[in-house]
Amino acid sequence: MNNEQTISVLNDLLQITNDRIKGFEKVEGKVWEMYPDIKDEYDRMISQSKVMKNELINLITEKNGVPQDSPSIAGAIHRTWIDIKNSFTVGNLENSTLENVVFGEKAAIEAYQNALDTGELCEKSTKIVAEQLRNLKDSYRQFKKIEEYKKE
Repeated sequence: MNNEQTISVLNDLLQITNDRIKGFEKVEGKVWEMYPDIKDEYDRMISQSKVMKNELINLITEKNGVPQDSPSIAGAIHRTWIDIKNSFTVGNLENSTLENVVFGEKAAIEAYQNALDTGELCEKSTKIVAEQLRNLKDSYRQFKKIEEYKKE
């Protein structure tokens, strides 16, 4: 197991987590205020993302790595695309925004699963990343339910 490769994988996850936080921040105010019944879940996701971010930073620094603590370029492009798409959305902006959240959560799940599948993580990192993946899957299921509920 290559320490540099482990740091690289963890930094990729850190950027994805930062993308998730930025994505949630962009959604705030557009949808959640209209649906106070899901506001608590949203707040929990933000808090969870910040904990995940800190855990990843700690794992990277424990390996003597330098955390790349910024959102990714791909994430910035995706958020810009969502802004453009939403500016042309006619009808239900809430459903469109929920679809984007579900899409983002699914992409994060795939990235986390790929990170685990690389075999480049030490035992401690694997345990933490696997737990974060479980939380992402829970989040995805929750938002998928909300998205389906809003379509009815």
